Amino acid sequence: MRKNMTIKVTRAPELFPAYEVTKDGKKWGYINRNGRFVLKPQFDEANDFQENGLAIVTVKGRAGMIDHLGQFVIQPIYSQVMPFTEGRAIVMDDAGFKVINERGQEITTKAYSLIQPYQEQRAIFSGTNSGGKYLYGYLDEQGNEVMPLQYENAFDFTGGKALVQLRENEFALIARNGKILQTYPFAIMMGYSEGLIPFKKTFNDKWGYVDEQGQIVLSPQYAIAMAFQDGRAVVNMSDDMYNQYGLINKLGKFFIPPTYNDIRQLKEQRVAVGIATNPDQPYVGSTYGIADTAGHILTEFMYDQVGIYKEGLSSVTIDQSTFFIDESGNPAESYPVIPGVGTLDLEGRLIQAHVDHSLSYYDRSGRSVYQPNTNFPLNADYRIQIEKYSPNKDYLVYYPQIEGMQNEEAQRRVNGILKQQSKVIQVPDDVQLDYSYYGDFLVSFFKKNLFVLKLAGYNYPFGAAHGMPFQTYVHIDLKTGTNYELKDLFKPGSDYVKIVSDIIQKQIEEEETQGFTFYFLDQYKGIQPDQTFYVTEDALAIYFEPYEIAAYAAGFPTFIIPYQEIMKIINTNGAFWGAFKE
Repeated sequence: MRKNMTIKVTRAPELFPAYEVTKDGKKWGYINRNGRFVLKPQFDEANDFQENGLAIVTVKGRAGMIDHLGQFVIQPIYSQVMPFTEGRAIVMDDAGFKVINERGQEITTKAYSLIQPYQEQRAIFSGTNSGGKYLYGYLDEQGNEVMPLQYENAFDFTGGKALVQLRENEFALIARNGKILQTYPFAIMMGYSEGLIPFKKTFNDKWGYVDEQGQIVLSPQYAIAMAFQDGRAVVNMSDDMYNQYGLINKLGKFFIPPTYNDIRQLKEQRVAVGIATNPDQPYVGSTYGIADTAGHILTEFMYDQVGIYKEGLSSVTIDQSTFFIDESGNPAESYPVIPGVGTLDLEGRLIQAHVDHSLSYYDRSGRSVYQPNTNFPLNADYRIQIEKYSPNKDYLVYYPQIEGMQNEEAQRRVNGILKQQSKVIQVPDDVQLDYSYYGDFLVSFFKKNLFVLKLAGYNYPFGAAHGMPFQTYVHIDLKTGTNYELKDLFKPGSDYVKIVSDIIQKQIEEEETQGFTFYFLDQYKGIQPDQTFYVTEDALAIYFEPYEIAAYAAGFPTFIIPYQEIMKIINTNGAFWGAFKE
């Protein structure tokens, strides 16, 4: 008689990305649902595990994928790895974009300028043809060019069809084999969805909608017209900054009238409807209420941020609190309210909280399962305490405070400098700012008694095309508490300003001959005596602010000068040099 046998099926454990702050920056690993590290912090970056059991991680600037044991299934050889879609992932190396399968095999035979994730067994790719024109095509699941470079623009497939631009003033709807189903004589069209396509006859016209046959269904009348989702589309009737957003059906009937500063579709038959926080400055943002797609406003206008609904829940914020709401738009029962501004996601039995630019985990009752450390050692003598300053929902700074200096008065003075240089300033807690600011820090260099901190931030004026980055380096002698300046590196009386300026001038000229043309050559007049700088083990780095001598895209133009080039003027007997050199 054959005995009954039980086959044991082993499931991969639930693991969640988490990090530990160290003097070398954040090191990522994976915790279990009890908050204990199963894969120790060792990666520079780590992402959630995907449904195929793989997670994207980064080591020394190179990305790959690991399994639940922490073993590399896809080696970290890429500069970028995107999540898998339809069993394929887009990767990028020094040659360009490629496609790999779940075994890590490259299925494309060459690299491309760009490949977008797969949708309905097709991936948009782009590049320059033999005539030097930048065009688009589609790859199939095997990485073959099922539709070679031929389109001036291309959109993802939906329902077996995709919109492409053939040439100026001509678009087409194509099938998955590339067959043209219909052409359209318009200047601009957006993605096909639910049988309708937003269009403009000319660049100066308003938006309307056509059907698949090119018949105008909704005449041009909208300043903005978005794609349909579940039979509804968001449109804006206003041409100026005073928005008039509404929600229409396919007949053009307004289910939500065009009177709002913003409307966002949230899936699951819900939308966020926003009124201007400041009516005179609508670009500052909106305060949202929740409505259904039939046009019923379900809540008061009270939410600062609203996320997409998933399984009946949406992550929202009010002031400096983050929590879930249910389909009625009210706080979801039995779920916690997390202090801070951010988003929540359900990950298995845990709540993953990306709040105040930090990652933490809670169980569904609100009990803390994991919080990142707020204190880390530099060595056996010194530690860094991470302090948080968040007086307003739009102002957040993490700043360092040093512990362990023998001279307590010097330590208080140094910590005061670090706090001030980190932009911990008086900010009202009950006023809507017209900008947001986020600041953080990292240890740039630490040797002997010299501690170099990079304090960085980003100021974004609401409504602006982009914000303004901030950075400064603080050079602290942990023995004396001295905050060194550039002049302290050089011999007294030496003309370091001219010597360093000339070296930088030469570097600029050399870069210009190599095609780097983002410098404003007429604006470089040399460095200042108190020029922004930082030191490393082997070199002096001089940097400039954005726009100071180069275009914004250049960031902080930085010039590295090896010490051997300027050794004649370095004060090797001075306190600054002696703080980190033997």
